[in-house]
Amino acid sequence: MEKKLTLTKKERFSIALRHQYLQGSWNYERMQNGGWAFSIIPAIKKLYPKKEDQVAALQRHLEFYNTHPYVSSPVMGVTLALEEDRANGVPVDDAAIQGVKVGMMGPLAGVGDPVFWFTARPILGALGASLALTGSIAGPLLFFVVWNIMRFGFMWYTQEFGYNVGTKITQDLSGGLLGKITQGASILGMFIIGALVKRWVSISFTSIVSSVPQQDGAYIDWANLPAGAEGIKKALEQYSALGPNALNVDKVTTLQQNLDMLIPGLAAVLLTLLCCWLLKKKVSPIVIILALFVVGILARLGGIM
Repeated sequence: MEKKLTLTKKERFSIALRHQYLQGSWNYERMQNGGWAFSIIPAIKKLYPKKEDQVAALQRHLEFYNTHPYVSSPVMGVTLALEEDRANGVPVDDAAIQGVKVGMMGPLAGVGDPVFWFTARPILGALGASLALTGSIAGPLLFFVVWNIMRFGFMWYTQEFGYNVGTKITQDLSGGLLGKITQGASILGMFIIGALVKRWVSISFTSIVSSVPQQDGAYIDWANLPAGAEGIKKALEQYSALGPNALNVDKVTTLQQNLDMLIPGLAAVLLTLLCCWLLKKKVSPIVIILALFVVGILARLGGIM
């Protein structure tokens, strides 16, 4: 009976150490694929003794990949389990492995930013800064030590969790569990991406739809303001009471204001869907990025945006 190939804890720990450099070769076309491939190389060498199998494994892990660098660890753990079972003859194809990666990276990316960047790190930073303000060297040391212990501890234990769960997933391939997990993760990821489009994508059409003279008292009469600080104070009070339209004699309405009154964020959603459609049509991300730059510059020069 042929001996089963298994990744030892030492080998998995080596992968976790490498996984810290996930963004070391970040690029605009496939994002974190280089760092991911670098991380998983020890597993590929252990599981696939033949050179051609190693090349094939490395190629499938050089596909597009992008998520929060810390919550990428459970994705790595599940992927290690899938690769391990594949090397032992379980029918796990390239599409299944890539599907799990893509299906998990979206939802986890939406979790990583608020937990680490917007909660844990600011709290530790504020604690360290408060100690540093008293002249204590413990402030920066506390932040550096506690943050890195917490960061790597999370990465290691979630990778192990993903590895153990991933083994159970591959044991139930015949029941379609892998497909259900991938589908569910994809649906959740689409919800999160949809919610974050408004935050990530910003489009403002500056084309003027109408310009109507305002009545006296609806705008700041700059010529009749008192001199000095008193005039500045009165102008600020009027601006606070009347709003942005108080700065000009004419009330200007832009195309963006009309669109926001209908469906806020509509242009951002349409642009996102267009980019997704282009990616589906195999258009290079680099081409899309350059096209957005060109269109944005021309629209700015033309007074459209």
